Amino acid sequence: MMRSVKPEVTVLADPAALARHAVDIVSQAARRKQGRFAIALSGGSTPRALYALLAQPDYSRTFPWDRTHWFWGDERFVPHDDPLSNYRMVREAMLSHAPVPAENIHAMPTEGMTPEAAAQAYQLILQDFYGAPTLDPEKPLFDINLLGLGPDGHTASLFPDTYALNQRDRWVTSVIGAKAEARITLTYPALESSRQAIFLVAGADKAPMLKRLIEGDPALPAARLCPTGRLSIFADRQAMGSEK
Repeated sequence: MMRSVKPEVTVLADPAALARHAVDIVSQAARRKQGRFAIALSGGSTPRALYALLAQPDYSRTFPWDRTHWFWGDERFVPHDDPLSNYRMVREAMLSHAPVPAENIHAMPTEGMTPEAAAQAYQLILQDFYGAPTLDPEKPLFDINLLGLGPDGHTASLFPDTYALNQRDRWVTSVIGAKAEARITLTYPALESSRQAIFLVAGADKAPMLKRLIEGDPALPAARLCPTGRLSIFADRQAMGSEK
């Protein structure tokens, strides 16, 4: 599948500048939006800096916490207090430091059921929030979708050569065997239902994959993402292969 949306690339000096830019974009979008604002969150160290910054007083005082809803793009199938949990990372970086209503936090279930049952349960959570069982291109599920870029070109838990890449009828699926622990991930249709999808990429080790992402290499799961809205890449200089 060839990507039909050309990404808008913004280059920042370093990871700290990247986080500041990203939090500015997220904050501005949330304040502009009337009514509910929905964000899909990514794991990893680069977005963690964004989450921690958003909880700081300079941003927290003016952020519309009461009408912002938090979802996860993917999750490791481990308890929420496990060090590998994306939910735990976001909670420690932001949710426990900001006035977030508990009912606005939509974590992926990871206990008391199978990974497949958890995927089905999360799909129902998303559909209930969305208000329909099918996605309408004119009504995006997410206002902002924050995404990472793995060393093998994956995003969320859409890994190369896995059946999840071909799931077009489901919003959420389990991924078993790609990594040591099972994963729950949003599929392309759900990830693409976004007003703005933003890849956050930092570090020299990401440079080769970032180049291929920008070029739209269809062999990369990340490069196959075609959001209904804008596609943005926020990268630091090292990820772009430049120290200037």
